Amino acid sequence: MKLYLAPLEGITGYIYRNALAAVFEQPDKFFAPFIGTSQNKKFSNKEVRDINPQNNKINVLIPQLMTKQTDQALSAMSKLKDYGYTEVNINAGCPSGTVVSKGRGSGLLKNLEDLDILLDKMVNESGMEISVKTRIGMYEPEEFYEILEIYNKYNLKELIIHPRVREDFYNNTPNLEVFEYAYENSKNKLCYNGDVNSVDDYNKIIKRFPNIDSVMIGRGAITNPNIFSEIRGGERVTKEKLYRFNEIIYNDYKEVMSGDRNLLFKMKEAWRYMSPLFENYEKNWKRIKKANDLIHFNNAIEEMFKCDIIN
Repeated sequence: MKLYLAPLEGITGYIYRNALAAVFEQPDKFFAPFIGTSQNKKFSNKEVRDINPQNNKINVLIPQLMTKQTDQALSAMSKLKDYGYTEVNINAGCPSGTVVSKGRGSGLLKNLEDLDILLDKMVNESGMEISVKTRIGMYEPEEFYEILEIYNKYNLKELIIHPRVREDFYNNTPNLEVFEYAYENSKNKLCYNGDVNSVDDYNKIIKRFPNIDSVMIGRGAITNPNIFSEIRGGERVTKEKLYRFNEIIYNDYKEVMSGDRNLLFKMKEAWRYMSPLFENYEKNWKRIKKANDLIHFNNAIEEMFKCDIIN
């Protein structure tokens, strides 16, 4: 069973990925936060830094595209090939309103004819392997039956399914009945994604769907970056490793970010997820949130590390 780290915009960039790989056991694949496409668009400096193989000291990185236009997608993929990439992932799942309003992300699922055309061009003309990360529909789970017919037309590297509709955002619970339909009817390899926050969550999915090829973990891995090791039978996360992880991302972000305020925001975002690993974390998390400079932030972090890890 292969394990993947899901892309989270603003969090799982190359600095975060490298720190995870340096301290914890790596997933089998990292997926980079999406690259948007537009007419005659060059990759931004930020995008280049993130996908540049020289900046990624990890095993496997798969770039993700947020697109709906075939010509723009093919142009971006040509650039990615120049960096040595042979696979690209298509985002058909992001529920953000600004993304969906442009027909991208889960907005691709509103017009299946356009999705069909996009996949046809990318699979047959790009010269790259194509995987898709998708939701099961825009409004109703029943939409997925027709959506899967589109995916089944193409030889995809894999189909990563987050079994929620767009209107769920990240609320409610994943629809395992619809995922089971895909499990029984998909012609492509399946990857499960959604609410895998612990070893128990992982085991429940594997027990129900023993023949899936892989599991992608997002927020569960951002909360506990040791989760890949724990799923594979390794030790529970330790304060020592978390301390080292925090130290690396803090110092590496500080080298590339302009101003303490930006660094503070970036570190608070990471700790918004990791804080619940500690017993009675609420008080110290409030101190982290209220910190208005790096001195107060680091003092709050030191207090957090005086607490025990939740078993």
